[in-house]
Amino acid sequence: MKTKLTLLGGLSVADFLRDYWQKKPLLIRQAVPGFKGLLDPQQLIELSCLEDMQARLVKQSRGKWQLERGPFDPDEMAKLRGKWTVLVQGVNHALPQADALLKQFNFIPHARLDDLMVSYAPKGGGVGPHFDAYDVFLLQGQGHRRWQISTQQDRSLIPGAPLRILQKFEVEQEWVLEAGDMLYLPPQCGHNGIAEDDCMTYSIGFRTPAYQELAEQFLVYLQDRICVEGMYADPGLQQQKHPSEIGAEMLQQVAQAIHQVRWDDEDIANFLGSYLSEPKPHIFFDTPAKPLSAERFAQALHTRGIALDLKTQMLCHDSTVFINGEAHPVGKSCYRMLRELADTRELRLTGKVTEEATALLYEFYMDGYIKLL
Repeated sequence: MKTKLTLLGGLSVADFLRDYWQKKPLLIRQAVPGFKGLLDPQQLIELSCLEDMQARLVKQSRGKWQLERGPFDPDEMAKLRGKWTVLVQGVNHALPQADALLKQFNFIPHARLDDLMVSYAPKGGGVGPHFDAYDVFLLQGQGHRRWQISTQQDRSLIPGAPLRILQKFEVEQEWVLEAGDMLYLPPQCGHNGIAEDDCMTYSIGFRTPAYQELAEQFLVYLQDRICVEGMYADPGLQQQKHPSEIGAEMLQQVAQAIHQVRWDDEDIANFLGSYLSEPKPHIFFDTPAKPLSAERFAQALHTRGIALDLKTQMLCHDSTVFINGEAHPVGKSCYRMLRELADTRELRLTGKVTEEATALLYEFYMDGYIKLL
């Protein structure tokens, strides 16, 4: 926590979290020295044409904005002219180097991590002035991008626009970032990125789910786990003056039944672990083409080690491991080992592996959640 990091401009993690995280922007020159990017524009465009990737194309012409969603046609992408931007989400799910880049941001809990989005734009391209509801580190790859920021309170949007573009944008600060430079922005900080030349930006985003969203999803989670016994009955029913009115006795009886629904901190923790590790709807896992038997897998654990699939999200809490939306209560020894795997996303096993851990890892392997190194 006290080690000064180049990634944070010479700040320690403790200093950054205390002074900047969710508080104010931070410009970091040469946060990743020598960084030129992980892929070139053509490779990013090829990703945007894949069925299992989330991609958007933003076009700007004469003050009008147009938004299209992928997958895109390679021939049509080659014909693009003018001011445009292509953005591809979840590049860390497709590129091992992207997954490795995200590991540099392990000072933020994995439960907050969304993904790595990469964008490419020719000169003049951008997505307009806007604000996001999440924390983001904007790392510049090839080229140069001009960033303008504002902490304005006016968040009124251009009516009818396909993007959430600010109607009035008051620039307070601006910088041109080159390869290796990085800008941290807290939630609700207005910003506008304009390509100075052909440029690519790597956005490391951290989710900040709304309480309304969490509450709604928690109720969905509960519906499969609650048990309210009995059924409505009214053997002493009396005739009502107004049959259309819901009677007081019915209200009281139903209220007593619903008040039987209870939850505690453990329920909330299990919900969070499952919900925050749940893959997005477009994500699917490939099972091994030629899977090893359970016995051969157990032998390979020690000789080869294991790693999480690039698309896997794994979280832990109080002897429960959550992987891709599934909850697995485990023993202490198994928990410690799997927590290390979740922390580092890969693991070389040197000591004895319990039968419980071996069986669970084999289950993950057969589901395509982990792979042998």
